[in-house]
Amino acid sequence: MKTKLEVRNLCYSYHTLEGETQALLNISFDVRDGEFFAVVGPSGCGKSTLLSLLCGIIEPEEGSILVDGMPRQESHAAIGYMLQRDHLFEWRSILSNVALGLEIQDRYDEEAKRELLKMLDTYGLTRFQNARPGQLSGGMRQRAALIRTLALKPDILLLDEPFSALDYQTRLEVCDDISTIIRTQNKTAVLITHDLSEAISVADRILVLSSRPARVKSVMEVSFGPEFDRPLARRNAPEFSAYFNELWKELKTDG
Repeated sequence: MKTKLEVRNLCYSYHTLEGETQALLNISFDVRDGEFFAVVGPSGCGKSTLLSLLCGIIEPEEGSILVDGMPRQESHAAIGYMLQRDHLFEWRSILSNVALGLEIQDRYDEEAKRELLKMLDTYGLTRFQNARPGQLSGGMRQRAALIRTLALKPDILLLDEPFSALDYQTRLEVCDDISTIIRTQNKTAVLITHDLSEAISVADRILVLSSRPARVKSVMEVSFGPEFDRPLARRNAPEFSAYFNELWKELKTDG
């Protein structure tokens, strides 16, 4: 399978008046085209910093990030970023919220609007297109946030704990829903999560980071039979607990 994203020897430190705090140390990994790739690690180890580097919000001090074999800055690939909060604007309707990125890029024409309306229909939000965000459930809001991101047709999706603000039951349902949408569209996705069960339920492979400064401890392959093709189904698979125990042991092991 073709490699979409290559990270090589990535290093990053935060600098303050009190001194330097190293966040990432020699991080290297690949993400395959169309792969759902999860990243787990101890709280505060630098997972969100890694996503900020991947999308170009901050630049690495050392190392390289390649997209389709080219330096990220030179690549024409679009990168979408979905945050923990949906950040929908209450004064805009759901339709105008999901169109926001297209408007900013001056790409919101009649054809783009038709595509957005089709996506709203596909993901069960048609009758809410004129509603305000406050009228929607948390799960619906996250679906709207995903549509806003997908509308820009990103080649790579970066997901920074996008389900963490939801209650447990809604989180399971929305994770199942959104992960299936991403797979159906064959998007390359990188998910940051502190929830090991969530990582196992969605990912093809899981990158395990150490405590700060984060280093790569291992990359775990995850494979389930075709009958366990959705996250909720995976949680009921016989091998799920074995993956969980292996991941838990890896995280708790020093080094």
